[in-house]
Amino acid sequence: MVQAIATTVYRKAAGKGSDSFLGRHIPALEKMLWGGTVMLIVDHIINGEVTWRFPFLTALNYEGGWNVILHELLTVGLPMSVVLTLVWAIWAAVKDSRAKASVSVK
Repeated sequence: MVQAIATTVYRKAAGKGSDSFLGRHIPALEKMLWGGTVMLIVDHIINGEVTWRFPFLTALNYEGGWNVILHELLTVGLPMSVVLTLVWAIWAAVKDSRAKASVSVK
């Protein structure tokens, strides 16, 4: 979610005039990140890891709960974000190269 928020802030700050590699493809990354965020929130609710009562995260009901949360963020969440960003970068590079190839052929 933090990466999705940062991506949204970057896109809004860069504006529509950005013609850089990132500027052209950042909306796709943003949609991927927000889609994943929503899916994970639903997954955590279904699995009972998030509740509607304080402290909202069930791990915090137990001693050492923050350690469990931090461990999951670092070992699952961070790698998921890195892989998603790498897949997006590869997709964007392929899309750019195909667009350049089609322009040079015409």
